[in-house]
Amino acid sequence: MLRRLGTPQKIQDFLNALPANFEMDGQTCLSVREVLRQRRAHCIEGAMLAACALWIHGDPPLLMDMRAERDYDHVVALFRRGRFWGAISKTNPAVLRWRDPVYRSLRELAMSYLHEYANRRNQKTLRSYSQPFDLRRFDPELWVTNRKNCWDIGATLDEAPHTALLTKTQARLLRLRDAMERKADALLEHRRPRKR
Repeated sequence: MLRRLGTPQKIQDFLNALPANFEMDGQTCLSVREVLRQRRAHCIEGAMLAACALWIHGDPPLLMDMRAERDYDHVVALFRRGRFWGAISKTNPAVLRWRDPVYRSLRELAMSYLHEYANRRNQKTLRSYSQPFDLRRFDPELWVTNRKNCWDIGATLDEAPHTALLTKTQARLLRLRDAMERKADALLEHRRPRKR
């Protein structure tokens, strides 16, 4: 299946079509195999699938963790075209997804998520990003074919050094999202299923 996803754009389209993993039966960190089997994913699960598809097509399987304050982290798969970085992302809201390969640095790429990355109190929460995290450091049995959760991958990525995006003063001066931004963020591709 992943061999058919020959471009980053096709990988992103595939992830967009996958239902969101709402973790109805508890937290998960599904491997690539389990995402394909269960037909659902959240951000790190989608990022690992995207990284694997990129790897099959000759790109290194790279992830970047974006750390937030008073909010959830977000993980994207990285790719380069020439000197420029792009990102593939699985997320239910529209605003934290794909980034075209036009960013000269990882900082520039991470900053492209700053204004849309906000919590329920409408505070902009993105604070730092990791350097490229190469999944080739791990046996594919841990993240590609694992039938259990990939907690080790998530923990190692979370512990990786992160670079600050803002100073404390800059963070204090960030404006809350306005009504239109809140409306845009409410646009979701997949609705949370009702509990059974």
